[in-house]
Amino acid sequence: MVPVDPCGRPARPLGAAVTRSFADRHIGPDRSELDTMLPVVGVGSLDELAAAALPATILDGSGLAALPPAATEHEVLAELAGLAHANTVATSMIGLGYYDTLTPPVLVRNLLENPAWYTAYTPYQPEISQGRLEALLNFQTMVSDLTGMDVANASMLDEATAAAEAMTLLRRAGRSKSARLVIDTDLFPQTKTVLYTRAEPLGIEIVEAELADGGLPDGEFFGVLVQTPGASGRVVDWTAVIAAAHERGALVAVGADLLAMTLITPPGEQGADVCFGTTQRFGVPLGFGGPHAGYLAVRQAHARQLPGRLVGVSVDADGDVAYRLALQTREQHIRREKATSNICTAQVLLAIVAAMYASYHGADGLRAIARRVHGHAAAIASGLGEAVRHDNFFDTVLVQVPGVAEAVVAKAKSRGINLRLVDADHVGVACDEATTAAHVAAVLESFGATVPSGPPEAGAVVETRTSEFLTHPAFTRYHTETAMLRYLRSLSDKDIALDRSMIPLGSCTMKLNATAEMEAITWPGFARVHPYAPVDDAPGLLKVIADLENWLSAITGYDSVSLQPNAGSQGEYAGLLAIRRYHLDRGDAHRDTCLIPSSAHGTNAASAAMAGLRVEVVKCRDNGDVDLDDLRAKIADHADRLACIMITYPSTHGVYEHEVAELCALVHEAGGQVYVDGANLNALVGLARPGKFGGDVSHLNLHKTFCIPHGGGGPGVGPVAVRAHLAPYLPGDPLERDSHAVSAAKYGSASILPITWAYIRMMGADGLRRASLSAIASANYIARRLDEHFPVLYTGENGMVAHECILDLREITKQTGVTVDDVAKRLADYGFHAPTMSFPVAGTLMVEPTESENLAELDDFIDAMIAIRKEIDQVGTGVWPAEDNPLRGAPHTAACLVGEWDHPYSRETAVYPRGLGHARAKVWPAVRRIDGAYGDRNLVCSCPPLDAYTE
Repeated sequence: MVPVDPCGRPARPLGAAVTRSFADRHIGPDRSELDTMLPVVGVGSLDELAAAALPATILDGSGLAALPPAATEHEVLAELAGLAHANTVATSMIGLGYYDTLTPPVLVRNLLENPAWYTAYTPYQPEISQGRLEALLNFQTMVSDLTGMDVANASMLDEATAAAEAMTLLRRAGRSKSARLVIDTDLFPQTKTVLYTRAEPLGIEIVEAELADGGLPDGEFFGVLVQTPGASGRVVDWTAVIAAAHERGALVAVGADLLAMTLITPPGEQGADVCFGTTQRFGVPLGFGGPHAGYLAVRQAHARQLPGRLVGVSVDADGDVAYRLALQTREQHIRREKATSNICTAQVLLAIVAAMYASYHGADGLRAIARRVHGHAAAIASGLGEAVRHDNFFDTVLVQVPGVAEAVVAKAKSRGINLRLVDADHVGVACDEATTAAHVAAVLESFGATVPSGPPEAGAVVETRTSEFLTHPAFTRYHTETAMLRYLRSLSDKDIALDRSMIPLGSCTMKLNATAEMEAITWPGFARVHPYAPVDDAPGLLKVIADLENWLSAITGYDSVSLQPNAGSQGEYAGLLAIRRYHLDRGDAHRDTCLIPSSAHGTNAASAAMAGLRVEVVKCRDNGDVDLDDLRAKIADHADRLACIMITYPSTHGVYEHEVAELCALVHEAGGQVYVDGANLNALVGLARPGKFGGDVSHLNLHKTFCIPHGGGGPGVGPVAVRAHLAPYLPGDPLERDSHAVSAAKYGSASILPITWAYIRMMGADGLRRASLSAIASANYIARRLDEHFPVLYTGENGMVAHECILDLREITKQTGVTVDDVAKRLADYGFHAPTMSFPVAGTLMVEPTESENLAELDDFIDAMIAIRKEIDQVGTGVWPAEDNPLRGAPHTAACLVGEWDHPYSRETAVYPRGLGHARAKVWPAVRRIDGAYGDRNLVCSCPPLDAYTE
């Protein structure tokens, strides 16, 4: 019999040469470490672990056979280089909200390509996230200043999503009982499509009208959406329209180009209630559509209606200014189907790029860029004369060329320039930061016009903005590369990201984002392609997309995949829309009830509500599993109205429920569909396929299972995968009105798809399966070692957890007063990011180690938790008082050690709890524990005013 190692592979003979694959470098525990871990778990191999943890009825690794064999890092980079080279990086003058931009190299190297920024998690532990919170506060300030609004959130998924959220915000915040929304005909077409997608399930009627010339239509309506500049490039002063809408009881949202706002009176000064848009042209590459940071800004009166994340200013335990996420009670995990929206993420990394772009250029620099962009557009308008349709424009001109538009676009294409073919008689020409005089000349030649010899005579936009903007020191101090470099470093030093520590967040999957996976995303062949470029320009990108669709279908067992959703929440929404439309086409409009277990992710319920479904909660048993008796009762109660059930598998409680196949069968027998939330797919890859064990649709989090980094809370990709009968209902091209698109670009955040492509290509079938099993092994190892100190709340039939475990602190809190917050903050003193707090069960910590952490890191975390338990015991026995101990005082900064020390524990215990000789590098939290309630009572969501600095 051939000896095997714990992974089930032939054991390597002594003295054999060691050749480490990419999978060996991605997966933390090696063979010898598994030899230590698996006996603690109670199994002899990873295969035995799979048999013990998963139900035998769903075990299925056959899909991986369709994947190509694993390649090395250098082989994959060479393949990606070939795919990037196959794309045509033309001069993009298409516009429609997407513009080429010149990202300052200091931001590319030290932010976009820096793991200190891209591997960070959502700043739910603000004391060790002050750097990215400050950067996001800068973003909010930038947006508020440029739009003339009071409060901006910390970014949206894209411009079209921001417009859709503006639509629902107007309806919530207004007093009108009407279900009608008026939109201007000159909105971007992709924005219109997403608005129609989002409006229909909510019963919102959209009325299009030419508002600039025709005024508001008759009848009642709750809101108005307009844009400046519009899709045609026209700049309109909306003051009169806004005033007329207000007189009729409606609120108004304006889509505003932030670069144009440096010259034009901002919507806030014209009376707008809400502003939306994108910050893409502020240094964020085109990327075939994303990821880009949208924005949403409002009047102060509507601040608590803002969806998404909002960074606020508060104070810490020493009274010092500190930043945190404000008003978190609006979030989906708390409010569920009553949440403000289903958006639970943001585009943090890209928002920070945009904010730092504004900081680097400052107000004067942005004005100079805007004037140069407009000057090029004016030169084109001057050369084309009366053919230009609009007198007032910023960067885009609409040119009337009866019957020859296609010929003009073809001539420009032959010169390496992509223009926008509007229709047979019109061409759109958009200028941007990368436009040059040579481009202007080539465009005019394509129209058969001559280049003007003098300065442009017509079309110059009137610079109507008189208010100042970006006066805060964040936008005046860092205009040299030295200053910016040091600023970025000082901010990242305030954060804990994966480059400093494991981040054991349950439900979040903070695994290695390998350098080889990340390298290609800034290559021009992927980063500088417009999402609406001719198809022939993007064969390499389309090959990446097609490969991923096929590979993800094979891995999940589904038949079709759409990569359009640019977040998990959008994938959920797209999947539920597919179910809804499926029932409608079958004449089952009455099927409007979505069953959701009480343990589910909060976004599930919020997404269901957005899709027009009624939510009914299914109980869970004491062991955490879905209560099938209650499910049967709910099915009986809602049999005729049952649309679907949403389950997470493995469950949100961190276990493989052994009755999942029966659960799916019960719903199918009642005529419903099964939605399997793919948030925990990293515990299924190579082991089971939801499309084969009962799922009809799933969304997949590429930013979890498939290595796209979290970037401080975004970017993400949330593809939706379906069985064949739902394939016709996947989201389509957003340039087509009835496509039911959920994002502004057909392939969503396409420029980061090479990350996942590279991961799958380098891991291969064996590596992917081994990654899943290693994650399960690590979670069970932690559960077994910590159970005697912090009881593990839920386990499966064989005492196993899946890829994460829930540590129950409720009895500890009851006996000692020490809370999960205390333990989370104390972990920062030990150099660790905390696990997930109080989700899905209040008073617990959910721990997920992922496959990327080796045994030494796992043991170090375990040892820290055991040491903290001993500290808790000292509180419990009265050695330290409940209100003054190292846990309640945590986290401890360097500054708090200076001066008098009147605590019953020593300074050394506070900041070096395991002694000075411990090998782990000290991470100093930037602030003490933050007073969240103070920040919510005194809501401040932009940079402090100038007088705060002088004081």
